[in-house]
Amino acid sequence: MGAYIIKTPDIGEGIAEVELVAWHVQPGDLVAADQLLADVMTDKATVEIPSPVAGKVLALRGEVGQTVAVGSELIRLEVAGAGNLKVDAAAAPAAPAVAAASAARAAPFVMPDPIVPPAPASIRAGERPIASPAVRRRAWEMGLELERVTASGPAGRVIQADLDAYARRNPNAAPARPPVQGYAEVNTQQDIPVIGLRRKIAAKMQDSKRRIPHYTYVEEVDVTEVEVLRERLKARWGAQRPRMTLLPLLVRAVVLAVREFPQINVRFDDERGIATRYGAVHLGIATQTDNGLMVPVLRHAEALDLWSCAAEIARIAQAARSGRITREELSGSTITITSLGALGGIVSTPVINHPEVAIVGVNRIVERPMVHGGAVVVRKMMNLSSSFDHRVVDGADAARFVQAVRAYLEVPSMLFVE
Repeated sequence: MGAYIIKTPDIGEGIAEVELVAWHVQPGDLVAADQLLADVMTDKATVEIPSPVAGKVLALRGEVGQTVAVGSELIRLEVAGAGNLKVDAAAAPAAPAVAAASAARAAPFVMPDPIVPPAPASIRAGERPIASPAVRRRAWEMGLELERVTASGPAGRVIQADLDAYARRNPNAAPARPPVQGYAEVNTQQDIPVIGLRRKIAAKMQDSKRRIPHYTYVEEVDVTEVEVLRERLKARWGAQRPRMTLLPLLVRAVVLAVREFPQINVRFDDERGIATRYGAVHLGIATQTDNGLMVPVLRHAEALDLWSCAAEIARIAQAARSGRITREELSGSTITITSLGALGGIVSTPVINHPEVAIVGVNRIVERPMVHGGAVVVRKMMNLSSSFDHRVVDGADAARFVQAVRAYLEVPSMLFVE
């Protein structure tokens, strides 16, 4: 027998340390090659760490939420053969954070049966299902025990598609709900560590509010005509082309507006005192995921027609929600759009995505009686709540930019006039 050391991987781009956000194994567990062992997080994305070999977990080197250095020992396995580190089992040091139980150390190691990746299999009794945090959270929301799901991922891992398949096979399965408490007192409390993506979001929002003097400007927009256009596009092309939401039309309006007001499409390096204006419009699309808010980037929005824009927005949003988004797809935005859809409220004060200088917030669409053409009629109205970095963008320029976006949305034919 030998010991096999798995080190914290070098993610690249000069990253020296990562945050440990999830363990998928425990000391004493038998693991197969390619089985998921842990998740670590950089400033941009979560990285999954699989096992390159089959073996038994001897020790885990860290607690969830702890920062670990790139290249440091992360996991120690016992493997058949020499392994990659010769150690005396009696002299092996205890793991500083998570140590194997003595019984697990003493148990003889038996190589697990080889697993054929394409063959889906249900979780065997007593086994802990292998799944990412996003999959586990979704299963919890569905009221579903992962042990009941047929796994099709590598090394018997449960993936999002397996949950979809289960839902299709069991359409009447009701989600589990907590028992009704009535009027009984409830005195429970729970400490929830702020780790992983949630910690990154908290740090970024704090940094943004600390650095940037926010200026928020709210304007209502009559979106009746653009909604008519959107419905006609859906009716004409809905079966052959990507789903047309309001967002691609808003993206086009923002692209045209920043041509008139290039001081809005800027990234500001406040430490060097340099504001960089961009010709390209790399739009951040704020996206809610199971793990928190992420901002994938719609690159070169100025070069996309409505359908290409709709398809790319759908792709990057799905990649973010499924955890497959890459670090490059989360970097380099020059201006951001954020929307809560039907939950958008009347007014919001969105936080700027530092180091950008502007963010456009979309509130919900409501029908209201308005004076239009000298008559009181029902119109579809929507507020735009936008924030600007007052160090770089003057209030008058911010207002003119929002008014330009409004003008394009209220007369949508102008979206297609160059």
